[in-house]
Amino acid sequence: VVWVHSLGVMCFLYRRVACSSAGYTNEVGEAFRALVPVSAVWASYAVATAYVSADALDKGRKAAAALASVAIPGFTINRVCAASLFLLGKTTRWPLPVRKWTTTAIGLSTIPFIITPIDSLFLVSRSRC
Repeated sequence: VVWVHSLGVMCFLYRRVACSSAGYTNEVGEAFRALVPVSAVWASYAVATAYVSADALDKGRKAAAALASVAIPGFTINRVCAASLFLLGKTTRWPLPVRKWTTTAIGLSTIPFIITPIDSLFLVSRSRC
Protein backbone atom coordinates (compact mmCIF):
# COMPACT_ATOMS: atom_id res chain seq x y z
CA VAL A 1 0.00 0.00 0.00
CA VAL A 2 1.50 3.30 -1.09
CA TRP A 3 0.03 6.40 0.48
CA VAL A 4 -0.37 9.54 -1.59
CA HIS A 5 1.08 12.21 0.62
CA SER A 6 2.98 15.43 0.22
CA LEU A 7 6.14 13.49 1.16
CA GLY A 8 5.41 10.91 -1.54
CA VAL A 9 7.78 8.00 -1.43
CA MET A 10 9.22 8.98 1.96
CA CYS A 11 5.96 8.05 3.64
CA PHE A 12 6.01 4.62 1.98
CA LEU A 13 9.66 4.00 2.87
CA TYR A 14 9.15 4.96 6.51
CA ARG A 15 6.13 2.68 6.79
CA ARG A 16 8.01 -0.18 5.10
CA VAL A 17 11.05 0.09 7.39
CA ALA A 18 8.98 0.52 10.56
CA CYS A 19 6.80 -2.48 9.75
CA SER A 20 9.58 -4.81 8.66
CA SER A 21 11.55 -3.97 11.81
CA ALA A 22 8.65 -5.34 13.86
CA GLY A 23 9.71 -8.83 12.80
CA TYR A 24 12.92 -8.45 14.79
CA THR A 25 11.45 -7.27 18.09
CA ASN A 26 11.85 -10.68 19.72
CA GLU A 27 15.62 -10.60 19.19
CA VAL A 28 15.77 -7.22 20.89
CA GLY A 29 13.54 -8.56 23.68
CA GLU A 30 15.86 -11.52 24.19
CA ALA A 31 18.87 -9.22 24.30
CA PHE A 32 17.20 -7.20 27.09
CA ARG A 33 15.99 -10.30 29.01
CA ALA A 34 18.52 -9.74 31.81
CA LEU A 35 17.25 -6.20 32.37
CA VAL A 36 13.49 -6.27 31.82
CA PRO A 37 10.62 -8.32 33.23
CA VAL A 38 10.00 -11.63 31.43
CA SER A 39 6.60 -10.27 30.40
CA ALA A 40 8.38 -7.66 28.27
CA VAL A 41 10.32 -10.41 26.50
CA TRP A 42 7.11 -12.33 25.84
CA ALA A 43 5.51 -9.13 24.57
CA SER A 44 8.36 -8.77 22.08
CA TYR A 45 7.56 -12.29 20.84
CA ALA A 46 3.90 -11.33 20.50
CA VAL A 47 4.79 -8.33 18.32
CA ALA A 48 7.17 -10.36 16.13
CA THR A 49 4.75 -13.26 15.81
CA ALA A 50 1.90 -10.94 14.85
CA TYR A 51 4.08 -9.32 12.19
CA VAL A 52 5.39 -12.54 10.61
CA SER A 53 1.94 -14.13 10.74
CA ALA A 54 0.40 -11.15 8.96
CA ASP A 55 3.27 -11.13 6.49
CA ALA A 56 2.86 -14.85 5.82
CA LEU A 57 -0.88 -14.47 5.27
CA ASP A 58 -0.37 -11.41 3.11
CA LYS A 59 2.15 -13.12 0.88
CA GLY A 60 0.50 -16.53 0.92
CA ARG A 61 3.51 -18.27 2.44
CA LYS A 62 3.44 -21.03 4.98
CA ALA A 63 2.81 -19.70 8.50
CA ALA A 64 4.98 -22.42 10.08
CA ALA A 65 8.07 -21.24 8.23
CA ALA A 66 7.34 -17.63 9.16
CA LEU A 67 6.87 -18.51 12.82
CA ALA A 68 10.10 -20.48 12.74
CA SER A 69 11.84 -17.34 11.56
CA VAL A 70 10.88 -15.84 14.92
CA ALA A 71 11.65 -18.89 17.05
CA ILE A 72 15.11 -19.72 15.68
CA PRO A 73 16.65 -16.23 15.98
CA GLY A 74 14.96 -15.70 19.34
CA PHE A 75 16.31 -18.99 20.67
CA THR A 76 19.77 -18.17 19.31
CA ILE A 77 19.86 -14.75 21.00
CA ASN A 78 18.49 -16.31 24.20
CA ARG A 79 21.32 -18.85 24.32
CA VAL A 80 24.00 -16.27 23.46
CA CYS A 81 22.75 -14.04 26.28
CA ALA A 82 22.45 -16.90 28.75
CA ALA A 83 25.97 -18.11 27.94
CA SER A 84 27.45 -14.63 28.13
CA LEU A 85 25.81 -13.88 31.49
CA PHE A 86 27.03 -17.21 32.84
CA LEU A 87 30.58 -16.74 31.53
CA LEU A 88 30.78 -13.16 32.77
CA GLY A 89 29.70 -14.40 36.20
CA LYS A 90 32.43 -17.04 36.19
CA THR A 91 35.25 -14.99 34.67
CA THR A 92 34.79 -11.47 36.03
CA ARG A 93 34.13 -9.75 39.32
CA TRP A 94 31.89 -7.18 37.69
CA PRO A 95 28.76 -6.20 39.59
CA LEU A 96 25.57 -7.88 38.41
CA PRO A 97 24.13 -4.75 36.74
CA VAL A 98 27.31 -4.38 34.65
CA ARG A 99 27.18 -8.05 33.66
CA LYS A 100 23.51 -7.69 32.68
CA TRP A 101 24.15 -4.60 30.54
CA THR A 102 27.15 -6.30 28.94
CA THR A 103 24.99 -9.35 28.21
CA THR A 104 22.38 -7.09 26.61
CA ALA A 105 25.04 -5.39 24.45
CA ILE A 106 26.36 -8.80 23.36
CA GLY A 107 22.85 -9.96 22.50
CA LEU A 108 22.07 -6.83 20.49
CA SER A 109 25.39 -6.99 18.65
CA THR A 110 24.69 -10.62 17.71
CA ILE A 111 21.47 -9.78 15.84
CA PRO A 112 23.07 -8.54 12.58
CA PHE A 113 25.26 -11.63 12.40
CA ILE A 114 22.46 -14.19 12.75
CA ILE A 115 19.64 -12.58 10.76
CA THR A 116 21.14 -12.91 7.27
CA PRO A 117 22.16 -16.59 7.55
CA ILE A 118 18.80 -17.54 9.09
CA ASP A 119 16.83 -15.56 6.50
CA SER A 120 18.89 -17.18 3.73
CA LEU A 121 18.14 -20.62 5.17
CA PHE A 122 14.41 -19.89 5.06
CA LEU A 123 14.56 -18.50 1.53
CA VAL A 124 16.19 -21.74 0.36
CA SER A 125 13.71 -23.91 2.28
CA ARG A 126 10.73 -21.91 0.96
CA SER A 127 11.93 -22.18 -2.63
CA ARG A 128 11.90 -25.98 -2.32
CA CYS A 129 8.21 -26.05 -1.28
